[in-house]
Amino acid sequence: MTNIIEIKNLNKTFGKLTAVNGLNLSIPKGSIYGILGPNGAGKSTTIRMICGVLTPTSGEGTIDGISIYDESEKIKSKIGYMSQKFSLYQDLTVLENIRFFASLYGIKGKKRDERIKQLISMAGLNGREHQITKNLSGGWKQRLALGCALVHKPEILILDEPTAGVDPVARRVFWELIFMLSKQGITVLVTTHYMDEAESCDYVSFIFNGSVIAKGTPKELIESKKVETLEDVFIGYVEEITGEKVKSSFEEIKFLSNNENESKSGSENNEI
Repeated sequence: MTNIIEIKNLNKTFGKLTAVNGLNLSIPKGSIYGILGPNGAGKSTTIRMICGVLTPTSGEGTIDGISIYDESEKIKSKIGYMSQKFSLYQDLTVLENIRFFASLYGIKGKKRDERIKQLISMAGLNGREHQITKNLSGGWKQRLALGCALVHKPEILILDEPTAGVDPVARRVFWELIFMLSKQGITVLVTTHYMDEAESCDYVSFIFNGSVIAKGTPKELIESKKVETLEDVFIGYVEEITGEKVKSSFEEIKFLSNNENESKSGSENNEI
């Protein structure tokens, strides 16, 4: 299978902070590829380097054979990018937002109008074309942002935590759209910290402290650890790396302990 994205030993530092550390990714064309990890793991920084928004400190990377260092403008024409904040213009209508993004890619006339019509239908936004974007719910904004990211017919759709802050129903509908797009041959790269979403991907990579700690298909990873879910897999790897059990520190919050309350109740009553 041909890899459309190849990343080798990618690094990004901000002063003394290492956000991405020797990261490697090989993403097959037409697949849904998930990058998983907690907040601060380096997911968004990795995505921004792949998109050509951030310049790597070191390492190599190509998108469909195009260097992420030297040809970032060419890369932008091949990808549709959707951030977790949706990057929409809040005071524009649904229609005006899509038209604006179409204009950025030089899409005009009948081609633009036909694509907009299809995207609005795909996103279920019929009847909302003239609604101001800031008045939309999170789920509708999410679908609008997806439409804007697809207007120039990209080969690769890059989604940075696209379901953060939306309700479970909106998440389900959004992933149905992702499956549909994948069947059309679009490669989807998505970052998430929702393990149920990760299990819907063809391939996943776990990122922790800026490095890939495991990768493979969800089934392979679950079977390798002999557990039931990807969440169990990830926690297992984190415990191996840190040497610490992932558990709450409730025991240290002594004032919430029933025993402590009982033992102190007498003395407190005496003070009163």
